[in-house]
Amino acid sequence: MKNRIKASLLVLLLLLLAVAGFAGGVQEAADSTPAAPENPRVKLATTTSTENTGLLDVLLPAFEERTGYKVDVIAVGTGKAIAHGEAGDVDIIMVHARSREDAFVEKGFGVNRRDMMHNDFVVLGPDSDPAGIAGTNDAAAAFTKIAKAGSDFVSRGDDSGTHTKEKAIWKVSGAEKTGKWYKEAGQGMGTVITMTDDMQGYTLTDRGTYLAMKDNIGLKVVVEGDPVLFNPYGVIAVNPELHPHVNFDGAMALIEFVTGAEGQGIIRDFTKNGEPLFYPDVIK
Repeated sequence: MKNRIKASLLVLLLLLLAVAGFAGGVQEAADSTPAAPENPRVKLATTTSTENTGLLDVLLPAFEERTGYKVDVIAVGTGKAIAHGEAGDVDIIMVHARSREDAFVEKGFGVNRRDMMHNDFVVLGPDSDPAGIAGTNDAAAAFTKIAKAGSDFVSRGDDSGTHTKEKAIWKVSGAEKTGKWYKEAGQGMGTVITMTDDMQGYTLTDRGTYLAMKDNIGLKVVVEGDPVLFNPYGVIAVNPELHPHVNFDGAMALIEFVTGAEGQGIIRDFTKNGEPLFYPDVIK
């Protein structure tokens, strides 16, 4: 009888230990899950290059897992992204046209701008290189030759950061963009590269989008290395004093993540065929 009682007590003790262990595991899992933010949705307006390259596909899930926020992405040209910010339609913008970013902040639309990452612009062209510009590092001189040759050139034509840079280079070149050879697509970078490849013409692109698409097109880099082609990206929270409804806490959480050690590490390690598509600005 005593042996049966001892056995029963042993079984009961084991059951209690198992339940305690299970509860501890549940509590540990709960402790590792971030508390749900009061306003968990963050609206991000960003450029097509951050989406076309696939960077957002690795960067944002890591942020969401770490913080409990969920990010809704609007991928457009920089001009449209800034317009969304000005209207208070989004909480944060991630763009690449520094003069326009500075104006956005100076006019009171944005706060807490941070440098995030950079790459560079390049001119793509066909192997035949009808304008004879391959190998040069003078973007304005290359544009002049394209115009003189009347070679097909596809412009973003969408008020994006890339389009802004392209217009600045044309202005320095002094060349006239008249004639059927100059085509304004009004499309994102990936679409424009595909269009240019189809007609075997020239276009200006950020290097990251080119590297992401390189294996599926016949175009090559024909102009690179000009200091004017430097391409920095910034991230800016929409001003909550101007638009009180915006999710400022969520915007700042995202800014802190993409400029912090984890986010910068993701940017640094994001490659295509071993080549980095972007370079982090905060860490090396």
